[in-house]
Amino acid sequence: MRSRALSTVDPFIGCEPTDLHPTTGLAATWWSPKPQIGNTHPGATYPLGMVSACAYSGAYPTGYGRFDLSTEGVPPEIHQTQLASGFTHFQQSGTGAIRKYYNYFRVTPLMDPLDALGRAWELRDERAEPGWYAATLDNGIECELTVGPRSAIHRYTFPRTDEASIAIDFSHGGLTIPYSRTYPLRANLEVLDTHAAAGQITVEGVPLAVHIECLNDGWRPQLWYDHRRMPGGSRLDFSAIRSTTMRPFGVLWTGPIDQSNSVEVRIGFSLRGADKAKRNLEDDVPRERESFEIRRSLTEQAWSEVLGKVQVEAPTRERQTVFDTAVYHSLIKPAIAHNESPWWPDKGPFAFDLCTVWDIYRTQLPLLILAAPDKASDLASALITICEEEGNFPIGYRMARGADRFSRQGSALCHTFLASVSQAGLPGVDWDLALTLMSTDLRRTYGEEFLRFGRAEPITHTLDLAFGHWCTAQVAKRVGDHALAASLESKAGRWRNAFDADGQLLRASTFYEGTRWNYSFRILHDMASRIEWAGGDEAFVELLDAFFGFGAEPETQPGVGPSAEELAEGYALGRFQGMNNEPDMDAPWAYTYAGRPDRTADVVHGVVTNQFRATRGGLPGNDDSGGLSSWYVWASLGIMPVAGQDLFLLNAPAHEHARLAVGDRDLIVDVEGYRPPEPDAPARYVTSATLDGRPVDAWLPGEDFRRGGHLVVTLADKPGDWGTTRRPPSFPTPPE
Repeated sequence: MRSRALSTVDPFIGCEPTDLHPTTGLAATWWSPKPQIGNTHPGATYPLGMVSACAYSGAYPTGYGRFDLSTEGVPPEIHQTQLASGFTHFQQSGTGAIRKYYNYFRVTPLMDPLDALGRAWELRDERAEPGWYAATLDNGIECELTVGPRSAIHRYTFPRTDEASIAIDFSHGGLTIPYSRTYPLRANLEVLDTHAAAGQITVEGVPLAVHIECLNDGWRPQLWYDHRRMPGGSRLDFSAIRSTTMRPFGVLWTGPIDQSNSVEVRIGFSLRGADKAKRNLEDDVPRERESFEIRRSLTEQAWSEVLGKVQVEAPTRERQTVFDTAVYHSLIKPAIAHNESPWWPDKGPFAFDLCTVWDIYRTQLPLLILAAPDKASDLASALITICEEEGNFPIGYRMARGADRFSRQGSALCHTFLASVSQAGLPGVDWDLALTLMSTDLRRTYGEEFLRFGRAEPITHTLDLAFGHWCTAQVAKRVGDHALAASLESKAGRWRNAFDADGQLLRASTFYEGTRWNYSFRILHDMASRIEWAGGDEAFVELLDAFFGFGAEPETQPGVGPSAEELAEGYALGRFQGMNNEPDMDAPWAYTYAGRPDRTADVVHGVVTNQFRATRGGLPGNDDSGGLSSWYVWASLGIMPVAGQDLFLLNAPAHEHARLAVGDRDLIVDVEGYRPPEPDAPARYVTSATLDGRPVDAWLPGEDFRRGGHLVVTLADKPGDWGTTRRPPSFPTPPE
């Protein structure tokens, strides 16, 4: 199968409130409390690159779009149409409430005086593909954006006009909704020559530098301050800026409109000064007057290569678009670049927009290991450096300084990713240093309470830390420290301390964006003991059935501005969130450990067919840096990674044929007895599976998965005995 065409990716999916087909069957019983919008943007991106570029309206959360802040239910509308006051750089992808969302260096094409800077024009004829965004302002200016790993190119085609200019606002950042602007603390900018300008702003503790060029004949740069040009001025310096007294400032390019009417502005970015920004631009973009198409083609090739690592033949074009866009959304973040840390001198990889590990460690990071293993190694090394420099592994990490590292979400989640990278055998990671930092980090923050008392509150951190000890033990075995491995594994059994005495549900506690039901069915390293303690297979399946709503009545979802009472009633259901959020995203596969892969098939079928659609409202909730999209990728492949355990669980694929690049080989998945899944039709069930002709049960060890080969899955209308007797492996860690 050849790499898919880029036209099957739709970057607009998830930009507007959830607009799915009416849910049917089991899916109608689920309850979705979190924002019902993907929070994605259609801007130009590069795979795991530093830079994105998009139309800016100031709306929540990325700066693109029409909607206000929302933490529950449907977000309220603040603009009736798509607007833009310009085009900004650096946006999050699919997240909620991660501070100010950047949007630095707003570029605005003008046919009016500078006084017009800041007004919004209506967007028309929006189009987007991976690495490219285009729209026309209602004044007739055609706008196109593309990006490289550390650069952006803007191309503006003007109508016939006597006055054309392009303003770059250095003072602009954040969102226009209340309390969401950012302001530079310090800044400098200068005109270098007739074609170039450069400068740096410091925002939220980060020095972000640019080198800007416009090579069009007759176009010249000029500084501006407080909406007024500065004739003859070549430099502006602000040693201290107060938000209360700041006036906007930046660089303006003006010039004639020739026959083509098009003007290109090229910008290199760096967190290490303007000279480095210039080198980054030179590395990314050839120094030619018209370089837009060259850069766009290179970025398309980069996307084509990474998207080609995971391919399916979907039954319809809509489902092909849903799948391919899910892969695309899964590989936008985190941002990874070498020699770019603004805070320490290391020349190795630096990573930001890891927002957040809680959302992505079970599905997006395993997909990163599969589709971009070199970047996964870079991320592992970057996390090790962060821990060495800052004293802890982060739960989230942004291009901003500050103490909000999201630690209340979870503990020791990077340990799961590092264990997965180790198990995959990826090169380039210092595992001796990693082990030292991993074992030390387990004693910090919530880990101190875990070590002293055997459990930590909130109680979900007990599960995190127990599994973190187990994952760290696997790395210890890799480097040959078996004594440390044994010590770590002795504490991994403390997961039991998180549960009630009957072993069925977690203890009463506070729970991040969920209830104890949402967290009680996490896939642990010792699922056999977990199920036995809950009363055995039958009792465990009864709990899962109640959680997933088997036999329950349909539920009504929250609307705009849901009341506290409405939310409390919904949470009291203790119901699966239907992939509206991430706390229970691996729970459907808990059935597999109890010998009921048919129930896994029922739940996954409900999500895959009901909760994702090829429309602007086609995501069930915040995509969270690809957390939801990567879940869809794995689930529709019929393969789910068990992060940190080097294990892949099997289920009914949603596609008849798939090809995954695993190392230097392919894993080809074919389905016999295939019928396209439909939301109003029952699920199909796996009755047998073979890998290169050898029968396999409901899982593949990591080494078999990475070896590749031909996986044939046979489906039928009714379940058989496949997966009912031999269970996925558990790794017992007896209580201390």
